Amino acid sequence: MKDTVLILGGRSDIGLAAAHALAAEGHPIQLTARHVAGLEAARTDLALRHSVEVSLHEIDALATAGHEDFAAGLHPEPGIVICAIGALGEQVRDEEDHASAVQVMRANFEGPAILMAVFANRMAARGSGTLVGISSVAGDRGRASNYIYGAAKAGFTAYLSGLRNRLAKQGVHVVTVKPGFVATRMTQGLDLPERLTAQPDAVGQAIRRAIQNKRNVIYVKPIWWLVMRVIKAIPEAIFKKTSI
Repeated sequence: MKDTVLILGGRSDIGLAAAHALAAEGHPIQLTARHVAGLEAARTDLALRHSVEVSLHEIDALATAGHEDFAAGLHPEPGIVICAIGALGEQVRDEEDHASAVQVMRANFEGPAILMAVFANRMAARGSGTLVGISSVAGDRGRASNYIYGAAKAGFTAYLSGLRNRLAKQGVHVVTVKPGFVATRMTQGLDLPERLTAQPDAVGQAIRRAIQNKRNVIYVKPIWWLVMRVIKAIPEAIFKKTSI
């Protein structure tokens, strides 16, 4: 039997793409979301297309007090957990609307981190499992254009790195995925450079390969590694004069 795959953020384009990539390999899928009944069509499509068991599970990632009970109620227990939860927010609005900024930070760091902590502990106790977190290149350096979202993703990246270091000798592998720009509903309407933009299916396949090859940190489009290396190398005195 293939490991069951839990998709946290099953309504997202990246989450669904990862579900299809792994279902095609024979993995049973557990999709989660708020108001998860709206994913019935996606569940049917996955099950029919890949001939695997697919189940739907209700969860609010920001209701952290319920995360332990949620994990305990999953049967079978997932061997692979992919966290695709997140919210892009609107930088200009979030600079003024602090309640909105809080939601962006919680959706990209607090909720995902606590969920991953719950599954990390369960995997460590049994000595096996894989955790995959979708972070962002936006977390590699704070930029004026998206520093609220980027700060939350930077926290999530650091959190995943710490989990990887902690769990390395306990049979649990942690993968950090940095997709860069992705053509999804979340980025619809944005003017994205074609060379730097991935399609959801490519991200799903990159996640599948990273799990199989036990990669630690991946940039879905390798050019992003170079782009962010250059951006991080700009001295602060010069960087603060830019509008990247």
